[in-house]
Order: sequence, then structure tokens, then C-alpha cells
Amino acid sequence: MKIQGSVALVTGANRGLGAAFARALLAAGAAKVYAAARAPSTVAEPGVVPVRLDVTCPDQIEALARELGDVSLLVNNAGIGGASPVLALASIDLLQQQIETNAVGPLRMTQAFAPIMAASSNSAVINVISALSWATLPGVTSSYSASKAAAWALSNAMRQELKAQGTEVLSLHVAFMDTDMARGVPGDKTSPDEVARLAITALEAGQPELLADEVTRSVHAGLTAVPPMYLGMLG
Repeated sequence: MKIQGSVALVTGANRGLGAAFARALLAAGAAKVYAAARAPSTVAEPGVVPVRLDVTCPDQIEALARELGDVSLLVNNAGIGGASPVLALASIDLLQQQIETNAVGPLRMTQAFAPIMAASSNSAVINVISALSWATLPGVTSSYSASKAAAWALSNAMRQELKAQGTEVLSLHVAFMDTDMARGVPGDKTSPDEVARLAITALEAGQPELLADEVTRSVHAGLTAVPPMYLGMLG
């Protein structure tokens, strides 16, 4: 897909990677960028069009799809974190919240906007997933990893089903970024602006998947290690 002249909708666009995507898309020549957030007043990027959206509210998604009939690029970025041991009672509620936001939300958004994008000869979906779709840190990312694994599987299904209408799908996998969500996580973090730039480059090159940093590439490679990385993490 070519970004020049496209009309993009970015969810969770009021901060972090979402705001970085909004900036990068405008810089790459997008004609318009809708910046979606639960509170549009929190969108501060110049040049974007703030819109109200909670990806866990089907009525809001349907209303926004009726309103924004010119979208050709959907960036499913909105997501939530949170940590709990998988056997803790609180993990069930957290898992349900994360699945609804991180997996079901992008699916609802794509279902709603796919017919709109079908009318364009230049359309795509970017699904922001995670290196943690392939790895679980026990007691820390159990439910989050589960939600992102579901998002990855759904992204692969979207790619196959949207191919017939000419809409591309890019799955973006990234480890920890320098954002509010990872503020308390120690270690090196990738710049969200760099991740957004790499994702746009990958999309324009027609790539179906992007492993945006070295940690993500290492985790992915570990899936076929002997023993597999996800088993070795048991210690």
C-alpha cells in the first residue's frame, strides 16, 4: 500500500505508539489521519482529526464506520496491559478485559471498516501485536500474552480473508517501547517513532509481518529452538 494520499484511522492515537503513527503517517504523505481515543480532547498531535472511540463498545465502532466513509488504512493500535499470576483469581477478569480490547476490539474494527476499504484500490490494515504473543513471562504477562496470541491468530485470518478485496494486512510485532505502558519495565526500549516509521516502510514494501526490533526477532527465532524458547522459560 502507498501512504501518499491515503486516509488513515489510528486507534489509541492520543499517546505512545498511536501518536507516533499519526505523526509518521502525516509525514509520509497521508491526506488525512483520524486520531481515535476514548477522550478526543487528549489528542494533541497537530494536523490530525480527533474522533471519539472505545474499541470495546460495538455501538461506537458502528457509528464511527458510518461517519468515516473515506478510510483506506486502519491501524489497530489501541490496547491495554496489566499483570497477574495466571492462577490468581484476578487473572480471569484481567484476561477478559485484555481479550476484549487487544483481540476482539481489532476484529470488530476490521469487520466494520472492511467494506469501506473494499471501495479503495489502495487499502490496508496494520495490527499492532507484540513479541509477547510468542512468549509468556510467568506471573507478569500471562493474560496479556494470551490476548496478543489471539490477536496474532486473528491477524493471520484477516490477511487471508481480506486478500480477495485487495486489502493488505501487516502484523506488527514489537517488544518493549519507550511508552507509558512500559514505563516501569527495566532495560532498553525502542522508540515508538522508529517503530511507526519501520511499520510504514514495511507496509509500503508489501510485507505481511514486521519484527520491529532485535528482542522480537530473538523471541521469534526461539520458537524453533531446541528446546523451544517458551518451554525453556520454565527454568
